[in-house]
Amino acid sequence: MQKRKLGNKLEVSALGLGCMGMSHGYGPPADKKEMIALIHEAVERGVTFFDTAEVYGPFTNEALVGEALAPFRGKVVIATKFGIAMGPDGQQLVDSRPQQIKRSIEGSLQRLGVEAVDLYYQHRVDPQVPIEEVAATVKELIREGKVKHFGLSEAGAKTIRRAHAVQSVTAVQSEYSLWWRRPEEELLPTLEELGIGLVPFSPLGKGFLTGKIDEKTVFDRSDFRNIVPRFTPEARKANQTLVDLLARVAKQKKATPAQIALAWLLAQKSWIVPIPGTRKLQRLDENLGALAIELTLEELREINSAASQITVQGARYPQALEQRTGL
Repeated sequence: MQKRKLGNKLEVSALGLGCMGMSHGYGPPADKKEMIALIHEAVERGVTFFDTAEVYGPFTNEALVGEALAPFRGKVVIATKFGIAMGPDGQQLVDSRPQQIKRSIEGSLQRLGVEAVDLYYQHRVDPQVPIEEVAATVKELIREGKVKHFGLSEAGAKTIRRAHAVQSVTAVQSEYSLWWRRPEEELLPTLEELGIGLVPFSPLGKGFLTGKIDEKTVFDRSDFRNIVPRFTPEARKANQTLVDLLARVAKQKKATPAQIALAWLLAQKSWIVPIPGTRKLQRLDENLGALAIELTLEELREINSAASQITVQGARYPQALEQRTGL
């Protein structure tokens, strides 16, 4: 398995595994035993980087990941997140007050069954709490030995700089793929300057870039893609042109659209570590196969040129959720 370094100090497999979908977001939770077996298979195949969060489930995904990775303590890196609390009626509330962060870490440590969280992200920037205060709180947790590395998720360049000045940021997690390229404007140059790694979530466009979804696809009623503007039938039909581009390149490389999408991401920077999620072993194998695909500079130019002619239809989140991001 190829390795990469986040923040020049945290070594992980070049592809990680996003575990959210096993418990949350994409329909009913998957069978626990099957997901534990899948995580074990990922470790067997060389994956050392696993992503979860306290709000996934909520709480059940951390417990699943903790149980699954218990036999591999010290051999894998677990990332989890704080900063989204559950309200009394089940709604998600952004909350990064220091006392809330300290409550969150204790719960995460218990559910994950670890003495320290390897990478602890602020899940979303809290406009009510100065980022310096958040960074100082995580710095305190690092001194106490409860956290090893500090991360931010969906934070803007100015926020990252302010946080990094208080406690060095190892990685920033942000959506990034061929159908969401805004991070190229400010985020990537900032991370490169500061020596911070990027962990793209939804590197396959929430499944769309695999080519397995079209305008006729029906999602389970509990699947959050039902409320995503980019996943209306009309948007899916319009956005098929991007999948067609990936399919053309994939045919030339004897690969799949998903593998080309991941190979393109991996080729952007050596400090980028995508975390595609899946519930299926065959998809895990397919995703890991992207590591064997080398896109030439000419092929990358062709992909970028063709992609620049395509305007992706639909917002990536409903407006209320998009406002919670710092991008």
